[in-house]
Amino acid sequence: MSESVQDNMVVTLDYTLVVDDEILESTDDGKPIEFIQGIGQIIPGLESALYGMKVGEKKTVVIKPEEAYGDFDPDSLEIAKKEEFSEEIPLDVGTFLDLRDDEDDVLSAQIIEEDEDTVTLDFNHPLAGKTLTFEITLSVLRPASDEEIEHGHAHQE
Repeated sequence: MSESVQDNMVVTLDYTLVVDDEILESTDDGKPIEFIQGIGQIIPGLESALYGMKVGEKKTVVIKPEEAYGDFDPDSLEIAKKEEFSEEIPLDVGTFLDLRDDEDDVLSAQIIEEDEDTVTLDFNHPLAGKTLTFEITLSVLRPASDEEIEHGHAHQE
C-alpha cells in the first residue's frame, strides 16, 4: 500500500498555475516545489487539496480567493507623495516596492497609478481576489525528519 499525503510529510509537487486563462507559473521549466505538509507553507486551499494524494497522482484544483490570497481590499491602497521616496527609485506604474512601516516590518506594494506629485500604492497581494487553478502532479512523498519539522522546512536530500 503506497503512502498518501498527511501532515508532517515532505511533498514534492510539480504544478502549473493558471489565473484568468493565463499561465502565471509552472515548474515545467525548473524544479518542483518541496514543502512540509500541514504547517502552512503553501496557500490553505492547495494544502487541503493534497491530503490523500499518492505519488504519481495528478489533479486540477480550483481555489477561491478566501482559500488563497484573500479578497482584494480597497483599504489596502494608499496615496503617497513622490517626494517621500529616494530619487533612485523608479516610481512607474507596475513597480514593486518593499517599504518599512512604523514597527520596521517590511511591506510589499505595487505602484498602480501615478501623477505629477503622487503614486498610488497597492499593498494587496498581486493575486488577491483571484481564483487560482493549479494543475498538480505529486512526484515524491516521504516522512519529514524530526530535524525538518523542528526547522520548519524540508531539507534537500
